Amino acid sequence: MDRKKYFSIGEAAKEAHTTTETLRHYDRIGLVKPSKKDDWTNYRYYTEQDIVRLNTVRVLQIMDISLAEIKKVLSYNDLEKIISFLEETEKKADEKIEALKYSKKKIQLAKADYVSKLKQQQDLNESVSIKEFNERVILLSDTLESPTLDNLWNYLSHFYEKIGPELKDDFYFEDLAGIYSDDKITRLFALCTRYTDTKGIKILPKGKYLCTNCKEDEREETIRKLMQTAKTEYGVEPSFNVQIIVISGILHWNYEIQVYIS
Repeated sequence: MDRKKYFSIGEAAKEAHTTTETLRHYDRIGLVKPSKKDDWTNYRYYTEQDIVRLNTVRVLQIMDISLAEIKKVLSYNDLEKIISFLEETEKKADEKIEALKYSKKKIQLAKADYVSKLKQQQDLNESVSIKEFNERVILLSDTLESPTLDNLWNYLSHFYEKIGPELKDDFYFEDLAGIYSDDKITRLFALCTRYTDTKGIKILPKGKYLCTNCKEDEREETIRKLMQTAKTEYGVEPSFNVQIIVISGILHWNYEIQVYIS
Protein backbone atom coordinates (compact mmCIF):
# COMPACT_ATOMS: atom_id res chain seq x y z
CA MET A 1 0.00 0.00 0.00
CA ASP A 2 1.31 3.44 -0.95
CA ARG A 3 0.58 5.29 2.31
CA LYS A 4 1.34 8.69 0.77
CA LYS A 5 -1.95 8.43 -1.13
CA TYR A 6 -4.01 7.34 1.88
CA PHE A 7 -5.04 8.77 5.23
CA SER A 8 -5.68 6.78 8.38
CA ILE A 9 -9.11 7.16 9.96
CA GLY A 10 -7.69 9.58 12.55
CA GLU A 11 -6.02 11.69 9.86
CA ALA A 12 -9.15 11.68 7.72
CA ALA A 13 -11.32 12.72 10.67
CA LYS A 14 -8.96 15.61 11.36
CA GLU A 15 -8.97 16.72 7.72
CA ALA A 16 -12.81 16.59 7.65
CA HIS A 17 -13.14 18.32 11.06
CA THR A 18 -15.11 15.44 12.53
CA THR A 19 -14.55 12.35 14.71
CA THR A 20 -13.39 8.82 13.99
CA GLU A 21 -16.68 7.47 15.36
CA THR A 22 -18.58 9.61 12.83
CA LEU A 23 -16.47 8.14 10.02
CA ARG A 24 -17.17 4.61 11.28
CA HIS A 25 -20.89 5.45 11.30
CA TYR A 26 -20.71 6.76 7.74
CA ASP A 27 -18.98 3.53 6.74
CA ARG A 28 -21.65 1.36 8.44
CA ILE A 29 -24.54 3.14 6.66
CA GLY A 30 -22.74 3.24 3.32
CA LEU A 31 -22.58 7.03 3.14
CA VAL A 32 -18.79 7.39 2.88
CA LYS A 33 -16.82 4.19 2.73
CA PRO A 34 -13.02 4.18 2.96
CA SER A 35 -11.26 3.40 -0.30
CA LYS A 36 -9.26 0.65 1.41
CA LYS A 37 -9.76 -1.51 4.47
CA ASP A 38 -7.05 -3.84 5.78
CA ASP A 39 -8.48 -7.38 5.90
CA TRP A 40 -6.20 -8.38 8.77
CA THR A 41 -6.39 -5.32 11.04
CA ASN A 42 -9.70 -3.92 9.72
CA TYR A 43 -8.02 -0.48 9.61
CA ARG A 44 -9.71 2.02 7.30
CA TYR A 45 -7.77 4.17 4.80
CA TYR A 46 -9.15 7.20 2.99
CA THR A 47 -8.10 9.01 -0.19
CA GLU A 48 -8.26 12.73 -0.84
CA GLN A 49 -11.41 12.11 -2.86
CA ASP A 50 -12.95 10.41 0.19
CA ILE A 51 -12.11 13.46 2.29
CA VAL A 52 -13.75 15.74 -0.29
CA ARG A 53 -16.85 13.56 0.02
CA LEU A 54 -16.65 13.75 3.84
CA ASN A 55 -16.43 17.55 3.75
CA THR A 56 -19.38 17.66 1.34
CA VAL A 57 -21.44 15.60 3.78
CA ARG A 58 -20.48 17.92 6.63
CA VAL A 59 -21.49 21.04 4.69
CA LEU A 60 -24.83 19.51 3.70
CA GLN A 61 -25.50 18.49 7.31
CA ILE A 62 -24.99 22.11 8.37
CA MET A 63 -27.86 22.90 6.00
CA ASP A 64 -30.06 20.52 8.07
CA ILE A 65 -30.18 17.93 5.29
CA SER A 66 -30.65 14.39 6.61
CA LEU A 67 -28.00 11.71 6.10
CA ALA A 68 -30.50 9.65 4.10
CA GLU A 69 -31.08 12.54 1.69
CA ILE A 70 -27.34 13.26 1.46
CA LYS A 71 -26.68 9.61 0.62
CA LYS A 72 -29.31 9.81 -2.14
CA VAL A 73 -27.85 13.02 -3.57
CA LEU A 74 -24.27 11.69 -3.56
CA SER A 75 -25.43 8.69 -5.60
CA TYR A 76 -26.76 10.85 -8.45
CA ASN A 77 -25.21 10.21 -11.86
CA ASP A 78 -27.47 12.79 -13.54
CA LEU A 79 -25.58 16.11 -13.73
CA GLU A 80 -28.79 18.10 -14.14
CA LYS A 81 -30.15 16.64 -10.91
CA ILE A 82 -26.91 17.46 -9.10
CA ILE A 83 -26.93 21.06 -10.41
CA SER A 84 -30.61 21.50 -9.48
CA PHE A 85 -29.97 20.17 -5.98
CA LEU A 86 -26.93 22.41 -5.47
CA GLU A 87 -28.86 25.48 -6.68
CA GLU A 88 -31.64 24.76 -4.19
CA THR A 89 -29.10 24.16 -1.42
CA GLU A 90 -27.35 27.44 -2.29
CA LYS A 91 -30.68 29.25 -2.03
CA LYS A 92 -31.32 27.72 1.39
CA ALA A 93 -27.79 28.68 2.46
CA ASP A 94 -28.43 32.32 1.46
CA GLU A 95 -31.70 32.32 3.41
CA LYS A 96 -29.96 30.86 6.44
CA ILE A 97 -27.14 33.43 6.21
CA GLU A 98 -29.68 36.27 6.11
CA ALA A 99 -31.54 34.81 9.09
CA LEU A 100 -28.28 34.51 11.03
CA LYS A 101 -27.31 38.08 10.13
CA TYR A 102 -30.70 39.29 11.39
CA SER A 103 -30.32 37.29 14.61
CA LYS A 104 -26.78 38.61 15.10
CA LYS A 105 -28.01 42.18 14.66
CA LYS A 106 -30.71 41.62 17.29
CA ILE A 107 -28.14 40.12 19.66
CA GLN A 108 -25.78 43.06 19.10
CA LEU A 109 -28.58 45.55 19.83
CA ALA A 110 -29.54 43.68 23.00
CA LYS A 111 -25.89 43.50 24.05
CA ALA A 112 -25.40 47.24 23.45
CA ASP A 113 -28.50 47.95 25.52
CA TYR A 114 -27.23 45.89 28.45
CA VAL A 115 -23.73 47.40 28.14
CA SER A 116 -25.35 50.83 28.35
CA LYS A 117 -27.40 49.79 31.39
CA LEU A 118 -24.28 48.33 33.02
CA LYS A 119 -22.43 51.60 32.48
CA GLN A 120 -25.33 53.54 33.97
CA GLN A 121 -25.38 51.18 36.93
CA GLN A 122 -21.62 51.49 37.45
CA ASP A 123 -21.83 55.27 37.19
CA LEU A 124 -24.43 55.47 39.93
CA ASN A 125 -22.77 56.21 43.21
CA GLU A 126 -23.81 53.77 45.89
CA SER A 127 -23.83 56.57 48.44
CA VAL A 128 -26.44 59.32 48.57
CA SER A 129 -25.95 62.09 46.02
CA ILE A 130 -27.78 65.21 44.90
CA LYS A 131 -28.94 65.39 41.30
CA GLU A 132 -30.66 68.24 39.53
CA PHE A 133 -33.51 67.54 37.10
CA ASN A 134 -35.56 69.70 34.78
CA GLU A 135 -39.32 69.56 35.09
CA ARG A 136 -40.58 66.09 34.19
CA VAL A 137 -44.04 65.05 33.08
CA ILE A 138 -45.22 61.55 33.95
CA LEU A 139 -48.37 59.58 33.22
CA LEU A 140 -49.54 57.45 36.14
CA SER A 141 -51.01 54.00 35.64
CA ASP A 142 -54.59 53.50 36.83
CA THR A 143 -53.88 50.04 38.21
CA LEU A 144 -50.20 49.03 38.30
CA GLU A 145 -48.51 49.62 41.64
CA SER A 146 -45.29 47.62 41.39
CA PRO A 147 -43.09 46.16 38.62
CA THR A 148 -43.37 42.51 37.60
CA LEU A 149 -41.86 40.46 34.77
CA ASP A 150 -45.19 40.61 32.95
CA ASN A 151 -45.77 44.36 33.09
CA LEU A 152 -42.12 45.29 32.43
CA TRP A 153 -41.83 43.02 29.37
CA ASN A 154 -43.96 45.31 27.19
CA TYR A 155 -44.11 48.25 29.56
CA LEU A 156 -45.18 51.18 27.39
CA SER A 157 -48.04 49.29 25.72
CA HIS A 158 -49.93 49.57 29.03
CA PHE A 159 -49.79 53.37 28.88
CA TYR A 160 -50.73 53.55 25.20
CA GLU A 161 -53.76 51.42 26.05
CA LYS A 162 -54.58 53.76 28.93
CA ILE A 163 -54.70 56.90 26.76
CA GLY A 164 -56.55 55.12 23.95
CA PRO A 165 -56.17 55.42 20.17
CA GLU A 166 -57.67 58.92 20.09
CA LEU A 167 -54.72 60.38 22.03
CA LYS A 168 -51.96 58.06 20.80
CA ASP A 169 -50.48 60.63 18.41
CA ASP A 170 -50.36 63.24 21.19
CA PHE A 171 -48.10 61.12 23.39
CA TYR A 172 -44.55 59.85 23.20
CA PHE A 173 -42.82 58.08 26.08
CA GLU A 174 -39.17 57.68 27.02
CA ASP A 175 -37.91 54.11 27.41
CA LEU A 176 -37.99 54.27 31.19
CA ALA A 177 -40.08 52.71 33.97
CA GLY A 178 -40.63 54.04 37.46
CA ILE A 179 -42.87 54.28 40.52
CA TYR A 180 -44.41 57.49 41.83
CA SER A 181 -45.45 57.44 45.49
CA ASP A 182 -47.01 60.02 47.80
CA ASP A 183 -49.21 59.76 50.92
CA LYS A 184 -52.27 58.92 48.78
CA ILE A 185 -51.16 56.66 45.93
CA THR A 186 -48.37 54.47 44.61
CA ARG A 187 -48.40 53.88 40.88
CA LEU A 188 -46.11 52.87 38.05
CA PHE A 189 -45.54 55.68 35.56
CA ALA A 190 -44.25 56.41 32.07
CA LEU A 191 -42.08 59.47 31.40
CA CYS A 192 -43.62 61.68 28.72
CA THR A 193 -41.56 63.47 26.09
CA ARG A 194 -44.74 64.55 24.29
CA TYR A 195 -48.14 64.74 25.94
CA THR A 196 -51.49 66.45 26.26
CA ASP A 197 -53.49 67.08 29.42
CA THR A 198 -55.40 63.97 30.47
CA LYS A 199 -56.26 61.96 33.56
CA GLY A 200 -53.13 60.64 35.30
CA ILE A 201 -50.73 63.38 34.19
CA LYS A 202 -48.47 64.61 36.99
CA ILE A 203 -45.67 67.19 36.96
CA LEU A 204 -42.41 66.43 38.78
CA PRO A 205 -40.95 69.83 39.69
CA LYS A 206 -37.60 71.10 38.47
CA GLY A 207 -34.91 71.16 41.12
CA LYS A 208 -32.62 69.11 43.29
CA TYR A 209 -33.33 65.54 44.29
CA LEU A 210 -31.65 63.42 46.92
CA CYS A 211 -30.78 60.13 45.17
CA THR A 212 -29.49 56.71 46.06
CA ASN A 213 -29.49 53.18 44.67
CA CYS A 214 -31.01 50.07 46.21
CA LYS A 215 -32.26 46.55 45.56
CA GLU A 216 -35.87 45.36 45.72
CA ASP A 217 -35.62 43.97 49.26
CA GLU A 218 -34.05 47.26 50.47
CA ARG A 219 -36.50 49.59 48.76
CA GLU A 220 -38.92 50.45 51.58
CA GLU A 221 -36.15 50.94 54.12
CA THR A 222 -34.08 53.02 51.67
CA ILE A 223 -37.05 55.31 50.97
CA ARG A 224 -37.65 55.75 54.70
CA LYS A 225 -33.99 56.62 55.34
CA LEU A 226 -33.81 59.01 52.38
CA MET A 227 -36.97 60.83 53.48
CA GLN A 228 -35.49 61.10 56.98
CA THR A 229 -32.20 62.45 55.58
CA ALA A 230 -34.14 65.09 53.62
CA LYS A 231 -35.87 66.16 56.82
CA THR A 232 -32.91 66.15 59.20
CA GLU A 233 -30.14 67.40 56.89
CA TYR A 234 -32.03 69.60 54.43
CA GLY A 235 -34.97 70.77 56.51
CA VAL A 236 -37.67 69.57 54.09
CA GLU A 237 -40.44 67.03 54.33
CA PRO A 238 -40.88 65.67 50.81
CA SER A 239 -44.48 65.05 49.76
CA PHE A 240 -43.52 62.38 47.22
CA ASN A 241 -40.72 60.13 46.03
CA VAL A 242 -39.77 58.68 42.66
CA GLN A 243 -38.34 55.19 42.21
CA ILE A 244 -36.64 54.78 38.84
CA ILE A 245 -36.41 51.12 37.79
CA VAL A 246 -32.85 50.25 36.74
CA ILE A 247 -32.63 46.99 34.77
CA SER A 248 -29.75 44.87 36.10
CA GLY A 249 -30.38 41.62 34.24
CA ILE A 250 -32.88 39.79 32.07
CA LEU A 251 -34.97 38.88 35.12
CA HIS A 252 -33.69 41.45 37.63
CA TRP A 253 -33.91 45.14 38.39
CA ASN A 254 -32.82 47.62 41.04
CA TYR A 255 -33.98 51.15 41.85
CA GLU A 256 -32.72 54.68 41.99
CA ILE A 257 -34.74 56.43 44.68
CA GLN A 258 -35.24 60.18 44.13
CA VAL A 259 -36.57 62.54 46.81
CA TYR A 260 -37.30 66.18 45.98
CA ILE A 261 -35.53 68.61 48.34
CA SER A 262 -35.70 72.05 46.61
